[in-house]
Amino acid sequence: MIAVDAFLRRYPPFDDLTERELSRVADSVRIEFFEAGAEILRQGGEPAAFLYVVRTGAVELLDEGEVVDLLVGGEAFGHPSLTSGLSPAFSVRAHEDTLCYLIDREVAEEVLATRPGLAFLSSSLRRRTVRALALREADHPDPRLTPVGALVGRPPVIVRGDETVREAAQKMVAERVSSLLVLTPGSTAIVTDRDLRSRVLAKGLGPDTRLADVLTSPLVTVAEDEPAEEALLLMLEHGVHHLPVTREGGDVIGMVTDTDLMGLERATPFALRTAVDRAPTEERVVAVGRGLTAVVRKLVEAEVDPILVGHTIAMSIDAITRRLIELVIAELGDPPGSWSWIALGSEARHEQAVATDQDHALAYDVPDEVAEEADRYFETLAKRVADGLEAAGIPRCPGGVSAERPEWRRTRAAWAREFPGRIADHRIEGRLFASVALDYRPVAGPLEILPVFDDAIRSAARNEVFVRGLAIVAVAFKPPTGFFRDLVVEAGGNHAGTLDIKNGGIVPITAFARARAIGLGLTLRRTVPRLRAVADAGALGHDSAAELEEAFRFLWRIRLEHQVRCLEQGRPADDHVDPRDLGHLTRVGLKEAFRAIARAQRTLAAEAGLRLR
Repeated sequence: MIAVDAFLRRYPPFDDLTERELSRVADSVRIEFFEAGAEILRQGGEPAAFLYVVRTGAVELLDEGEVVDLLVGGEAFGHPSLTSGLSPAFSVRAHEDTLCYLIDREVAEEVLATRPGLAFLSSSLRRRTVRALALREADHPDPRLTPVGALVGRPPVIVRGDETVREAAQKMVAERVSSLLVLTPGSTAIVTDRDLRSRVLAKGLGPDTRLADVLTSPLVTVAEDEPAEEALLLMLEHGVHHLPVTREGGDVIGMVTDTDLMGLERATPFALRTAVDRAPTEERVVAVGRGLTAVVRKLVEAEVDPILVGHTIAMSIDAITRRLIELVIAELGDPPGSWSWIALGSEARHEQAVATDQDHALAYDVPDEVAEEADRYFETLAKRVADGLEAAGIPRCPGGVSAERPEWRRTRAAWAREFPGRIADHRIEGRLFASVALDYRPVAGPLEILPVFDDAIRSAARNEVFVRGLAIVAVAFKPPTGFFRDLVVEAGGNHAGTLDIKNGGIVPITAFARARAIGLGLTLRRTVPRLRAVADAGALGHDSAAELEEAFRFLWRIRLEHQVRCLEQGRPADDHVDPRDLGHLTRVGLKEAFRAIARAQRTLAAEAGLRLR
């Protein structure tokens, strides 16, 4: 038989250990044989005392007696229970005669507390969740994992862009479909029954209107092998109800609709989005919006990727905002000119938690002679929308970042004139403005405002004072200081003994990614894509970027789980985590995350000529 250390060397997390570390693991190993059918761990029973590694044979994981996974040689089990001290989440039973390596708790915790160990723990838990769902008995598959191509019932119905609305409607009736694929010179688009109602009938256009004048483009598509869950997210993000499905090469093989996906288990974000879109009054939008917290709790409990949860929250708030705007405009009358509602800060980055607030701005374009009257209109619009968001459980920004205020509600020309100077202002006021305004994203309205902001960012990136100011902001928020045994805690203040998981961990990574990306003139707005793009540009090592991304996900998971716990205990969600509520391995992981942040900040400070205090 292969030596213990040689066998373990083949599999994570042991494959990244030094020879000395691996030798210590091998020396601690007990070998135990389990006959087929023997119970190794019991769901809800005593916590695991060892980290188990399958040497030969196979073991089954069972949830309420149902086999949900099968582990074979080299795969580990027992680590979630071992590190948390909680009862096993699954029973483990020998599928056949099985030989296991049992690694002592102390040694196992040392291994799992290393960077490779933490990465293994995180990835194995995510992978096991997916595999457990996928391997449930065929009568109860998780529909979220169904390849979206399997939901396509027929090939797409295709028409030309020069055909009329009347011809399109007749074809929809004849083919019993609610959407058509439209071929136009050089591109493919889509037209839906909703488009015919909102873009033709509602605007008084005639039946001879060309399809090319009312279609939806560019086309948002999903690959046939993507899970249905991905189709849901695309529909949520883009606010569409029909999604063309493509095969390799880009050919459209059919359509899926919101109706096809409405029955998916746990599809509550989509159900909320649909309810918001169909809400007939502001009061109803508010009532539906209050259900967002329950949606987030289910996502967190289902161990959905925390970055994805933040994305879902932001998309849901976008939908609430857009519907409120539509309803207010229906009451106030048509706007006096073109306009754009702009999300700022965390909403612009699609990075929002249970406890979040409003950050938004507004731009409009009107003739000078009606500018004063137009501003009054948009002030009223902004106030009504902010009121609705607050009533739905999303409070106003304590710092006053709101389209209600004149400094955040300007004409397009004023934004173009003043935005570059304000973001490049190296004084405290300018830095505070930049910390919010450098993350921006249009949410609603026909006005093209992105070029104004993007051009300002690219120009400012050539300003050394501006770039240095970004670095100052990025190192201003430091990981929590002070230690109590192995717990990293705030040293004093109203929250002494707790971690400010947002300002001490998440904000520093966000600010670092922003400083690096914008310093290169990149106009990406989300933290993880910024880290990856900066690494691809050679301004950050890929290993460092991956380390910060893993830390970012880890901190977000802790933040969301803490906020859900707050709600379950009947108190407002906050970002002050008591380390005593966390398991040993999570506390170790926090220290590693804070060290990664500190390393990144030291590097940035050195390059910018800053002295860290």
